[in-house]
Amino acid sequence: MNEQTQDANREDGNDASAPVIRIRGLANRFGSLVVHENLDLDVHRGEILGLVGGSGTGKSVLMRTILGLRQAQAGTIELFGQATGAGHRQQLERRTGVLFQDGALFSSLTVRENVEVPFKTHMPGMGGKLRGQLADLKISMAGLPSHAGDKLPSELSGGMRKRAGLARALAIDPELLFLDEPTAGLDPIGAAAFDELLQTLSRALGLTVFLITHDLDTLYAICDRVGVLAESRVLTIGPLPEVEQHEHEWVQQYFHGPRARAAQAGQQRSQD
Repeated sequence: MNEQTQDANREDGNDASAPVIRIRGLANRFGSLVVHENLDLDVHRGEILGLVGGSGTGKSVLMRTILGLRQAQAGTIELFGQATGAGHRQQLERRTGVLFQDGALFSSLTVRENVEVPFKTHMPGMGGKLRGQLADLKISMAGLPSHAGDKLPSELSGGMRKRAGLARALAIDPELLFLDEPTAGLDPIGAAAFDELLQTLSRALGLTVFLITHDLDTLYAICDRVGVLAESRVLTIGPLPEVEQHEHEWVQQYFHGPRARAAQAGQQRSQD
């Protein structure tokens, strides 16, 4: 790659060495309540980053701030090398997909119609037939049977709603995927199947994944790195064996309790 091409890629936010998400000095406050203060975070291209933290540490607030759904009191956020703001909002939305808790599907639309929504928003000139065909493809990619496209969200199980939400998040082939507690409420078998699907799609599509979760099995099974939110910032971040050694009391309780030991043992069995 010549120098001119490298410069052009950097201008377009495609520098492979640059973080996909870069946050510096972020502050989020609600009145006198400080949620984040001087928070820094880098998310690397192609990785699955798991974000954990106790209740009230602002995991979902951080995700909403990155997505531009909330205005921070201080700090900078860059996605693909571009500062997030009104001028770049539509372009950045085109390159990201989001799965909120329980799928956040439109209850009055079928699964297929839900998956078609991003096409209507970002590709208004696309014909209805092609839109439906692409929606069916995404539904299949998310591991749902073909007949699921005709069903309303209320007619689906919790696991199927999660997959339908994932199909919608993947609709316009995003490079960056945000997931908020994707396995919450699922039984262990369903959660493991979702983790396997997510890892397969991430590797096959080259996705970068920002994953909020409390699920220790998910952290040990699919995450390349894990970040811990505590004391209003990213307290520690890195591969799990490094994060586990942090001396903070919450980290020790979370990663060395009985549930963590069970998750570690399960991951070890899967590797043997």
